Amino acid sequence: MEKKFMSLSWSLGVFVLIMILISKSKSVDAISCQEAIVSLQPCQPFLTGATTSPVILCCENLAKVNAAASTTSARRDLCKCFKQTAPAAGVKPDRAKQLPQLCAVNIPVPIDPSIDCDK
Repeated sequence: MEKKFMSLSWSLGVFVLIMILISKSKSVDAISCQEAIVSLQPCQPFLTGATTSPVILCCENLAKVNAAASTTSARRDLCKCFKQTAPAAGVKPDRAKQLPQLCAVNIPVPIDPSIDCDK
């Protein structure tokens, strides 16, 4: 009886560990719209035209968001997110286009309000 309980406990422990590892790997591979918006808050003064250049924290966070959007699906989701939220936040499209170059971050998709996020 004790061996069955030990075997069941061990199997359950392994299953829980596998589930934790799977859930952790999924959360590392993607970033939500809300997480990206919060991360890019330091960029808002530049993006709205209140300052002439982005602050270092903006550029660091831009690089982190870019790295977190490592799949086509994640980039597509963020594209849609930014297209929806940018106008309401007062983001100037020309400023958004300048941001990757000013921050020396290579963004794999063009930053343009007319871009089709599904392509």
